[in-house]
Amino acid sequence: MKNTIQDKAKLVNSVFSEVYDKYDLMNDIMSFGIHRIWKDKFIDWMNPSRDSSLIDVASGTGDIAKLFSLRNKNFSTVTCIEPNEDMLKKGKINLKNFKNIRWIKSRAEFLPVKDNMYDFYSISYGIRNVSDINKTLREAYRVLKPGGRFMCLEFSKIDNEFLNFLYKNYSRAIPALGKYIVGSSRPYKYLINSIDTFYNQKQLLELINKNGFTNVEYRNLSNGISAIHSGWKI
Repeated sequence: MKNTIQDKAKLVNSVFSEVYDKYDLMNDIMSFGIHRIWKDKFIDWMNPSRDSSLIDVASGTGDIAKLFSLRNKNFSTVTCIEPNEDMLKKGKINLKNFKNIRWIKSRAEFLPVKDNMYDFYSISYGIRNVSDINKTLREAYRVLKPGGRFMCLEFSKIDNEFLNFLYKNYSRAIPALGKYIVGSSRPYKYLINSIDTFYNQKQLLELINKNGFTNVEYRNLSNGISAIHSGWKI
């Protein structure tokens, strides 16, 4: 089991080191820009107040941290957690003008922050890549203040049979697209496989519940291509 966890961590790290420089470009191309609408809806549902604090885990190049900060006129405090050195450097460059945002290199399973620190915990297209989802959720619960909110945006399962058929066929072309734009198909073969094998909406809801959160619910985006999960620490 331990070797399996370590192997996944190494695989995920190497995958992101291959794509970091064109990560945002590929996201725009693969989703036809729709991922930006999904992220706006994520922040809309979060609805943070001006002085609220956020820990954004698996921050990537900083999209969610940026949206959260701009929503609060940059009065909020944001801690970005990113395990991959190349992605972290890219995120720091992208958000270099945001003095209220700090970056920490760390995995989601072991957050180097104190208990009961944040109003919000967000993880966007990252929970699928963690090595231990239960440890990740327990850490999320630990670092949130009582009354704090867990928010997760992730690829999920489509609830429309025809749309699912089209999506599956489109997905088969993504590795070739990655080869052309990024120079490697491997990260995008991993992407498609990780989406296929990840939990569905109800299974993820049950996991979040099991790890201490209450009032857990989800909303589908684009018929379930992505989904937002929300839970509270009471």
